[in-house]
Amino acid sequence: MLKLYDTGIYLVDGEKIVTDPAELPKQVSQEEASKGTMAYGILKAHNTVDDMENLKLKYDSMASHDITYVGIIQTARASGMTKFPLPYLLTNCHNSLCAVGGTINEDDHKFALSAAHKYGGIYIPTNLGNIHSLNRELMAGCGKMILGSDSHTRYGALGTLAVGEGGGELAKQLVGRTYDFKRPGVIAIYLTGKPKPGVGPHDVALTLVGETYKNGYVKNKVMEFVGPGIKNLPIEYRNAIDVMTTETTCWSSVWVTDDETKRYFNIHGRPEDYKKMEPAPITYYDGCVYVDLSKIECTIAMPMHPSNIYTIHELQENAADILHIVEENANKQLKKVKMDLSSKLKNGAIWVEQGEIAGCSGGTYDSICAAADILKGKSIGNGAFSLSVYPGSMPALASLIKTGRAFDLVSAGVLLRECFCGPCFGAGDTPANGEFSIRHTTRNFPNREGSKPGEGQISAVALMDSRSIAATAANGGKLTAATDIEVEYTDPAYEFDKGIYEKRVYSGWGKAEPNYELKFGPNIKDWPEMPALTNDLLVKVCSYITDPVTTTDELIPSGETSSYRSNPERLSEFALSRRDPEYVGRSKVLRQFDRDRRAGKGLNEEVIKVYEALEKAGFKVDREGTDIGSTIYANCPGDGSAREQAASCQRVMGASANLARSYATKRYRSNCINWGMVPFLVEEPEAFELGDYVFVPGVREAVLEAKDNFSAYVVKADGTIKEIKLSLGGLTKDERQIIVDGCLINYYRNN
Repeated sequence: MLKLYDTGIYLVDGEKIVTDPAELPKQVSQEEASKGTMAYGILKAHNTVDDMENLKLKYDSMASHDITYVGIIQTARASGMTKFPLPYLLTNCHNSLCAVGGTINEDDHKFALSAAHKYGGIYIPTNLGNIHSLNRELMAGCGKMILGSDSHTRYGALGTLAVGEGGGELAKQLVGRTYDFKRPGVIAIYLTGKPKPGVGPHDVALTLVGETYKNGYVKNKVMEFVGPGIKNLPIEYRNAIDVMTTETTCWSSVWVTDDETKRYFNIHGRPEDYKKMEPAPITYYDGCVYVDLSKIECTIAMPMHPSNIYTIHELQENAADILHIVEENANKQLKKVKMDLSSKLKNGAIWVEQGEIAGCSGGTYDSICAAADILKGKSIGNGAFSLSVYPGSMPALASLIKTGRAFDLVSAGVLLRECFCGPCFGAGDTPANGEFSIRHTTRNFPNREGSKPGEGQISAVALMDSRSIAATAANGGKLTAATDIEVEYTDPAYEFDKGIYEKRVYSGWGKAEPNYELKFGPNIKDWPEMPALTNDLLVKVCSYITDPVTTTDELIPSGETSSYRSNPERLSEFALSRRDPEYVGRSKVLRQFDRDRRAGKGLNEEVIKVYEALEKAGFKVDREGTDIGSTIYANCPGDGSAREQAASCQRVMGASANLARSYATKRYRSNCINWGMVPFLVEEPEAFELGDYVFVPGVREAVLEAKDNFSAYVVKADGTIKEIKLSLGGLTKDERQIIVDGCLINYYRNN
């Protein structure tokens, strides 16, 4: 089904895999052959310098949604932006239904509309489409690059190299700077065969995630889809696979383009955005994932990660054992609440209470039509089970209505919802406590369904393809693989009505109105001042997390907290609230210590005792001139969302650094850097614990001079001191300066 090569491979004429260079039809160096990837050509076209190893990229367009765009625009304004220098979509698909905080969500939307006028942006009104459906329909193009402040910014099936990043990276583009990145490796995803009827794109995507996430095979690399199997996949099938590449931790993705891609652009009225893209006749890849599509089975990703996969048949055949293992592992991570999956096994079958088909992965026209074919003339029943469908865009919904697919769904008892991303991050159709939800969405991390474990609430989410969700719905909630039912898939043609957008979208690109007044709501606040890095640094460990991976949702929860994204101080109160509720209180104390120091009010007695212990040990300490901050330790923080708030909330709460064995994603580490938190790497985390202080002498010099490693000193409550070694990993010159300046805003003010 899947094979991961343990060496690099050569691809000959787009189809033949060669591992021995002696078998190539002509001799070519590995270095030269590596330039034959589609990714290399796109990166070269967008690189602003001659150095192809250390890239400085400028993008063709950008996009942000209503959880991220206020902070990005505020950052760019504070950094000197006067107009948007590239097309910038401001979409409203996340905060539109977060019914918390009164007017503040709609206030953000009006802020974005005024910013589109003032700076020359493109404003998409609420629920007209989700950010990624909109980018596919309106902005993607063969050979283009798009930067988005959402981790699932992926349009590779349309020949676009798209990247999800934190807001700081978008702000850099808005002030005319570049995206700096070492050229990534490229992994071939070689597709062959044809999926069986009933096997959908989520089955393929989840299988890929399951085989590549834990081993880091594609981490921070480009996944390049090639091979003869591509021609057997409709374009929306490809799009739905592609958007899930984010869950492998790859940096981006791109596919071979063909007549099916061309048809997509023709349907959407943009034939000029198509061009044929394929690798060179002899191309070298740093690795290869061989995928036989005909062997893929209906698949389920069990709680609490998209990589926790089983085939549905495997789960059914070993239900008691697998359910017990999954709930046991989940409860080790949840700690304060208990997930109960074993009770879902009744009379030899697994029963679920909820289904969701939604967003950029499940809300495609094709996937919804497949679900409608399965449910036509049937009923989901009047029991506990419910099913909601969220189309990806209003043009998709219009076509569903026109072809009668919407009627087939609604008449079966399905709730047809608005174009909204909520089911992907816990702001739509939250299950009841203890329920089991199956979803064709992007993630099933802890709490992504909206429950609050800190308040005794927990529900479970598994990811499945829309086809198997519909098959389960047709059986009233009895877990069913789509390959186990008889159905005729009709594949009705899609008609894109561009007028839906023309009537509602404000398109101000190239028409900035400098005198237009920004509209601020009472919850929209400026970023607070961030202190520069001092020569030495003293931090207290205010959270110590030993989970294998810590997600961004644990660092800053999604869901109802999204309403406060435009208010940095208020949002920071939610930092780690679902993972370590005591963190905010601990960190606030350190923040006040440093505010008092900078105000000349003297040092707290606790800090004085730490300095006395250091001085007794022979260290020279600049008591009044040393930054005092908090820090967290996590083994591998930052898996998941691109939201910069996962880092900025810590910074606003007084954090000066992160301590980690490694960082789960490039984007989270970049967020730490852009908010002035030193991204320390530590090999001996057992040397310190919660409540210990860590003193890092000469840290400013270590950052500026890019020292490979340096010493820090753990100070225990009893005054004992232990030396540890820290390092920083690779940092560009600009990143080093951003850290010592205290944050990206300070860096632009100073430079």
